[in-house]
Amino acid sequence: MFRFTSLTSRIVFLHIVAVTIAAVFLPVLLLWLLNSEIDQLHREAMRDQADVLGEKLAVGRDGKVALNLPESLKDLYSEAYGRYRYDIYDADGRVLFSSHSGNRSGQTSSDTIAGASVIRNVGGETVRIHVAEDLSHRDVITDDIVANFFRRVGWITIPTLLLLLATDIVIFRRAVVPLLRASDEAKNIGPARTGIRLPTERIPSEILPLVTAVNQAFDRLEDGFRVQRQFTADAAHQLRTPLAILRTRIETLKAGEGTEELHADIESMSRIVSQLLEIAELDTLVLDPGETADLRAVCAEVVGSIAPYALARQKDIALRGTEDPVPVKGNAEMLQRAIFNLAENAIKYTADQTSVDVEVRDDGSVRVRDCGPGIPLGEQSLIFQRFWRGDRRRTDGAGLGLSIVQGVVDDHAAAVKVENLPEGGAQFTLSFRLADVAS
Repeated sequence: MFRFTSLTSRIVFLHIVAVTIAAVFLPVLLLWLLNSEIDQLHREAMRDQADVLGEKLAVGRDGKVALNLPESLKDLYSEAYGRYRYDIYDADGRVLFSSHSGNRSGQTSSDTIAGASVIRNVGGETVRIHVAEDLSHRDVITDDIVANFFRRVGWITIPTLLLLLATDIVIFRRAVVPLLRASDEAKNIGPARTGIRLPTERIPSEILPLVTAVNQAFDRLEDGFRVQRQFTADAAHQLRTPLAILRTRIETLKAGEGTEELHADIESMSRIVSQLLEIAELDTLVLDPGETADLRAVCAEVVGSIAPYALARQKDIALRGTEDPVPVKGNAEMLQRAIFNLAENAIKYTADQTSVDVEVRDDGSVRVRDCGPGIPLGEQSLIFQRFWRGDRRRTDGAGLGLSIVQGVVDDHAAAVKVENLPEGGAQFTLSFRLADVAS
């Protein structure tokens, strides 16, 4: 059985069914009411005529009941006119008077004859007056009304119901607008924006408990995220002090076997702690919508600061692309962190004696290319997850750099793309929104 997943579609479908039933039932009901009213009026008219005939009955000199009709009534009940007829019976059912000469036995009923009867007491004798109308000779106007009623009412009823349906659809759409707005607002809720709540204004009372429960669930989630972020920041801060003490003590040791390895381990641990602090700051970052940064200047600063690191690893880094300022929407410090992590990651994986290129384009994008082994297609959707590493045997990172890049991209409503180059190596592209520059 087909089921609608849309609330509006379900309501509209059920209403169409109801309107269709009403479109058939309503004219039929009106036709029945019209016929009933016509029959009622007909019976009342026949009783009135019977009462008039009763007034014309009297006891004659011979003691028998006599009927004295004026000429107007004789013409009305004449067989030549043929529309109305009367029969007057005594208490035993014998016909005393009749307007027609056909059936004198009292059998006056037929498919086209309908009328009414009244009882009168005339001179102590009970008589029954029956007046009938030949429906085959009914008034032409009445016949036309009955015959054309369904067709005429149908043409009026169906457009009216269709107009009602169209009005209901508009009403339904307006009724669900608050739900659609709440759905759009829910799309913006994420780890980086946990403070957003679904609006409760104009929400239907039937849906309000659900929206309230969802907002309460978001409150609990936000508390959990806040505790987690605070723990990460506190842990990183607490680790910095013992690492600094450990570095100082190692430096006081005499140069010998294992000293360089200890220094490398300390540097690696310090870098991980710094990245944890960056993640904690990103989780609490609130961007100013009007803040702008020069992407070209940010990239130049990144290349200058990371060049010694690249040279120490027998690799090079170069800044390419436009030399003009490229104003984009965003925080300069956060952009610098994202590009720095991309460049650092590229330096780790590019081959020795090769160069990492940082290219700035005037469309608000920056590309970071290396000459490394590239990234397998199956891993390209995983590399931005926290603590994910393709090669677990490597000890020169914790898998946090690219997650920081993803966090900056999400906060700036930007986009990141990774692809393998035909000549070898990987290319990361960050695309930011250009800022409006006043002329």
